[in-house]
Amino acid sequence: MRVNRTNAIRFILALTTGLWGAVCPQVRAADPVAIQFSLDRAIDAIAAPLVMAQASGLFSAEGLAVTISAGTSAQETIARVSSGASEMALVDINALIRHRDKEKPDAPHAKAVFVLFNQAGYSIIARKSRGIQTLADLPGKSLGVVEGDPAAKLWPAVARQNSIKTSAIKQSMINPAVREPMLSAGQVDAVTGSSYLSAINLKDRGMPADDLVLLKFADYGCEAYGVAVIVNPAFAAAKPDAVKAFVRAAIAGIHLTIKQPTLAIEQVVGRMDGGSRELELERLRAILRDNILTAEVRRNGLGGIDPVRFAKSIDQIAEDFKFQKRPAAADIFDSGFLPPLNGRLIN
Repeated sequence: MRVNRTNAIRFILALTTGLWGAVCPQVRAADPVAIQFSLDRAIDAIAAPLVMAQASGLFSAEGLAVTISAGTSAQETIARVSSGASEMALVDINALIRHRDKEKPDAPHAKAVFVLFNQAGYSIIARKSRGIQTLADLPGKSLGVVEGDPAAKLWPAVARQNSIKTSAIKQSMINPAVREPMLSAGQVDAVTGSSYLSAINLKDRGMPADDLVLLKFADYGCEAYGVAVIVNPAFAAAKPDAVKAFVRAAIAGIHLTIKQPTLAIEQVVGRMDGGSRELELERLRAILRDNILTAEVRRNGLGGIDPVRFAKSIDQIAEDFKFQKRPAAADIFDSGFLPPLNGRLIN
């Protein structure tokens, strides 16, 4: 019965996504290609499409044996991929951009091969009861700038782009562990964070939804892409077909997650330590709506980048990050592992 159900899922995906070559059972080599895949954080709804691809047999149907493991930070995960300790990983592409600039010029550089989040979730989360409705309301208020937070790193550029003087804001550096507690307790009026992490976590802490204001940087001119699949350069050179197969299976996993989000979260929560189904399902729905199924993706398909937009995102990083050598898009992203457009479109 289990085999029949898996085959049925593959058949449905083939019909609905046009990815027959990705999911059709075929005669394959006896030994699948092993891929150690690392996350840059503990497992949660962010990884749902990849967990769904693994749980539904989409990776194995492509001749891959994928092991998914949690990480502690983007920097640690990128280092694992660069060294070859992991073949592939899911990390914030902007962390990859910064990390690459710190490496030696002749060092092997990991590259992104598939952008999962077409739009980053960088945001400021504020309290409406403190008189904040837009970014323009922040002067005179207190803002907790979270140490090491990706949103905090881009906040100065977003502020300048919107003619907001950060000197007029009572900014204080805070630890990530106290971000939600401080805002919930009213110790600050707003914090830097993520639309699909901090904002949803605050609701779970009991903060009234009608008092939360989510100021997404993307609504204020931020061009940043979000998390992406990266690959070890030696592995990509030695096994390019395996990388392409992984991307095809990941795309099929996205389609299956869109169709069955509740099932996807069941698979995710089953791998978490005390995870909440309701919380992670809300997180997944926000991610699908705001970060994956964007207008750009509906036009241009999953996984790729717009070179003009990507160049603008580099410009915004450069406003507060001194590059040793400003990267070109090709230094960060390799589109050669993506399937043709008709294999990446959202139906």
